[in-house]
Amino acid sequence: MVFERPSRPGKPQPSATNQPNPAAEPANSGKKKKVIQVGGGNRGNGSNDGSNRDDRNDNGAIPSPWLGHPIDPVPSPNKTASFVEYLRWMRAPNGDYKDTTKVQILQMAEEGANYRDRFTQLTNRTKLIAGEGNTFQVKCPWRIRVGGHRGPESILLPAFDALGMPYIPSSTLRGVARTQAIRALMADGRSWKDAEKDIAPYFGSLEAIGANRTGKVIFLDAYPLPHQSSGGLTVDMANNIWGWEDNQPQYSPNPNPFFSLQEATFLIGIRPTAACDNATFERIQQWLIAGLQAGIGSQVNTGYGGLLRAGAKETVKPLLKVSFCIEGQLIHGRQRLANVQQPFRRDRDGKLKRDKKGNLMPDTFPDAEVRPVAFKSMMRYWFRTFALGVLQPSEVQQWEANLFGSINLQTHSRGWIQVQVNDGVIVRREAKNNRDEFGEQTGTLSIYFSSEAPVNLQDQTKILLSNLAWMMFHLGGIGQGARRPCYSRQNRDYPPWWRGSNLIAESEEDFWELPNTIEEFQQKFQQRLQAFYNALTQLTGRSLNPRSPLTVGQVSRDQWIEAVDSQCRVIVCAGESNYAKSFALATLHAPQFKNGQDYDGNLCGQVRGTVKPSPVWIADLGNYQVVTVFGATQDPRKTYLETLKQDAAECRQIFP
Repeated sequence: MVFERPSRPGKPQPSATNQPNPAAEPANSGKKKKVIQVGGGNRGNGSNDGSNRDDRNDNGAIPSPWLGHPIDPVPSPNKTASFVEYLRWMRAPNGDYKDTTKVQILQMAEEGANYRDRFTQLTNRTKLIAGEGNTFQVKCPWRIRVGGHRGPESILLPAFDALGMPYIPSSTLRGVARTQAIRALMADGRSWKDAEKDIAPYFGSLEAIGANRTGKVIFLDAYPLPHQSSGGLTVDMANNIWGWEDNQPQYSPNPNPFFSLQEATFLIGIRPTAACDNATFERIQQWLIAGLQAGIGSQVNTGYGGLLRAGAKETVKPLLKVSFCIEGQLIHGRQRLANVQQPFRRDRDGKLKRDKKGNLMPDTFPDAEVRPVAFKSMMRYWFRTFALGVLQPSEVQQWEANLFGSINLQTHSRGWIQVQVNDGVIVRREAKNNRDEFGEQTGTLSIYFSSEAPVNLQDQTKILLSNLAWMMFHLGGIGQGARRPCYSRQNRDYPPWWRGSNLIAESEEDFWELPNTIEEFQQKFQQRLQAFYNALTQLTGRSLNPRSPLTVGQVSRDQWIEAVDSQCRVIVCAGESNYAKSFALATLHAPQFKNGQDYDGNLCGQVRGTVKPSPVWIADLGNYQVVTVFGATQDPRKTYLETLKQDAAECRQIFP
């Protein structure tokens, strides 16, 4: 059978200035500082000490990201001012609203930037210095972050030049070309040390003799072309959701906004020296182009840093390539302020809204983006959960680092694979009202071997990752609401109007063929799972027995480990749907599994108090649903599974 999308859920009827900050006034000066007020609405007396405190008056001033002083309490930096100018005015974020302050500062700088004139000057300078025919353009298909450092409150900043313009330093370009040259020579059988000696005549070396101590070309700083006002400078987000603690995976979301460059086009310039002939110059240029295409900067293995020359073709074949469609709440990149000048929500009367703890509520909305890092993180998650059933946690941690990378000082590794998404498109954004359809994203997922992947283990790694990707597509979604299939809430009076996520592989290959029946799916799933474990056995050199999985940690009503172990169950079932929800999801949300009007946090997860992800994953594949339950040997998960099996028209256990 050729792939068919699962049937969609039913749609119910809708019932700053450029001046430096002056010295602070003496404590006994007697001058009263002006109140810093941002945004519209009614205003009253607010805090005047530049802190994050506010007067707790709904009609009062709201926290501002700016330092206040008598001369200019609300600066408006010129559009040509770099991000450094914004930092000079930034209030010390030492209070309750520091996260909102970071988002507001970054978004202000992003939206206000206009560097076209400066980029025009810089790129023209590169052309003049490099000379005729010694420049070329490269395009970043997604994002790039080169160099940089940590700014205030650990804001990650890309490389800025002396005037605060984003760029790629010449030293980075030289390093990219040099490293690519070494790798090219190593492919011919040379060792790294011997390859370094061989390239010394091209790039120079302090250990070389005579003329070879100096490189044959001059690398110039690379600046974005002035097509984009900011050169692509855009707010980005990193979120380390899972970590290891005491050999157990721990769930702890930690979103951190920062800057990267998005879809920027750079002008690259290299100039030959007097000692450089045409053949040498051409060879160095080709090394540089290949190195840029392989990726530069940080997070290369998660889709960042790839730079393609116009007309360049893909030179490396991916180990896995599949088109996909995402339906539902989508992958989110960042939280964007609806109005950067009014960062907090207001009610219909213009009063500031507060949460149950009395804190002001940021007025943000999720910004949908097709992010390669989401796919890599999801594959990493499913690898960990399956590997924990057959390996000790310390071994799982090591192999997770080998395959997907780690910044742990003891296991620092880029990882063996690189994940890219090509042609990522937002077909339809998330619903804004109860008449809109669900959001939709499409693209092509490609997985490559990185330079760290051992050649002798690539065959086994390819088998492991291909089967892991198949299971990822058939066990749940991706992005927001990944643990639930896409379902409608259009009968509600408040958003979101759709929840959950469907991750669909759109391929004609037999490998991705979706079986018609539950029995056929059971057989195919177990084949894929066994192939995964066989490959893991060959990689680790261990004798693994998935038919008798390990027991990971203690399970109780409110405690479980997200591991496909002896206490986990995976079933495939079909039954009568309920309104806009599939059978398995409708059963999960049934009144018998609720605590009053609230969902049971030990079954559906909870966001209040101690945050818990749900121990239940549900994937809707059209004719049937695949349900994964962690800690299934204890209630309420145990009773939920029993209810599914009892009420289903057909049900089969596929693990163990």
